[in-house]
Amino acid sequence: MDPVKIMEGISKEIDSVQKNMKKAKTPEEKLIHSKTLKNLCQSLGIFLDFIEAAVPYGDDDDIPF
Repeated sequence: MDPVKIMEGISKEIDSVQKNMKKAKTPEEKLIHSKTLKNLCQSLGIFLDFIEAAVPYGDDDDIPF
């Protein structure tokens, strides 16, 4: 599967969980959404770290800064 599609899917799920978290009434519901949100953010972070590590060094010679 395409990593970009996976990251977009995780981002959409993060948005969805945040919206559902706003609607949660009990502390138990909020805790469930909070844990889910934490796991999704960590998963997205893994992909971002992978992309950062995959960028070859020296490829940014034409960037002016």
